[in-house]
Amino acid sequence: MPSLNEFFAEIVRREVPGVDPVVEAYITDLLIRFMRTDQLFALRDSAGVRLQTLNEMLPEGDVAQNAQSFERERQVHRHIGDFLLFWSGLFPEYIAKEVDEPARQGKESYHLVSLFDMPPHDREAPIFRELSDDFEEYAFALRGIRREIGGSFGWA
Repeated sequence: MPSLNEFFAEIVRREVPGVDPVVEAYITDLLIRFMRTDQLFALRDSAGVRLQTLNEMLPEGDVAQNAQSFERERQVHRHIGDFLLFWSGLFPEYIAKEVDEPARQGKESYHLVSLFDMPPHDREAPIFRELSDDFEEYAFALRGIRREIGGSFGWA
């Protein structure tokens, strides 16, 4: 029996053929991480309050507002990009009610993360550039993953 990682990696490979193996691994990891709601809603503000909506997250990712450092800005925007990619792909009917332009915001967040291209983030920057450039294609691929695994959960 394959591990959860192997299971999702195979599905990602089928639904996103020809993708860079590093991006494939990132998407696989994203699916596994966000299966747990504590990871999906992992962001917290400085008081420790869990951030559950994009409107709550955005100020935390802006050094002109609540972000205490550029590292925090990067961390928050990485989460926002992941959050929007996950929801746009697997539950687009939900995110469309919550966010006007999830693809635009997801692309912007991933783009911002890709700009952190100096150590220690230099090796990850190309992944986020790719996710930003092709956000819609990856969200579409995640819809294929939803169809493939969703029947078991009643959300195909």
